[in-house]
Amino acid sequence: MLAGKRIAVVMPAYNEARLISGTLDGIPGFADHIVVVDDASLDATPEIVRAFPRPVELAEHATNQGVGAAIATGCRRALSLGADFTAVMAADGQMDPMDLPTLLAPLIAGEADYTHGNRLGWPAAREAMPWHRWLGNHLFSLLTRYAIGIAVQDSQCGYAAMNRRAQQALDWDGLWKGYGYPNDLLSALTLCGLRVQEIPVRPFYGAEQSGIRLRHVLFIIPFVISRAWIRRHRRRRELAPQTRAVAPDNLTG
Repeated sequence: MLAGKRIAVVMPAYNEARLISGTLDGIPGFADHIVVVDDASLDATPEIVRAFPRPVELAEHATNQGVGAAIATGCRRALSLGADFTAVMAADGQMDPMDLPTLLAPLIAGEADYTHGNRLGWPAAREAMPWHRWLGNHLFSLLTRYAIGIAVQDSQCGYAAMNRRAQQALDWDGLWKGYGYPNDLLSALTLCGLRVQEIPVRPFYGAEQSGIRLRHVLFIIPFVISRAWIRRHRRRRELAPQTRAVAPDNLTG
């Protein structure tokens, strides 16, 4: 527990046998539940999770569904376990567990419904991040800001935490299932009227291998961002008649 609140950590995993044990070992002791979602790994990832000395709940997909689908499975499970706040951490060690209390702090204080990491806001981000990721994150964050209408600096960061209100409001089955999931989630959060806050986190790149391919950069993520823009403007058109309908009452006092 942290500040009297039950904390769950959800960890999507696909072929992370080499790194997941060290990542699990770094999760702070205040986490009440650790939920690993194995997305039909072809290596020994599930066996390593089962053998881990700390209690870990393992959920397994029969077929590979994508990182977004794995996160959705884990968050639904965390909600059913009674967690007050749920954090999402990658299985490849890219996310510094020392940043977790800082991500949870605005939720505990009631200042936000959802927090996510902002690597670009870290003082030494340019030196710590590979140049192509630094540049790509800037570009996609710019497009995401335009699409969803809120000022996010690092839309691609998957290090996040949320309260029960956010978990209950989101349509987990309707979220994008693969790469591009963070952009789609930010869009859904804003459409639900939930409070989003970014927290600077340390960029960390070590022995992990990115699963992002050229098709994700050129087609999939831009498609998800474009879909977010369309949904936002569709919602605005739907709300416009209601705004016009109440305008005369507001004028007459």
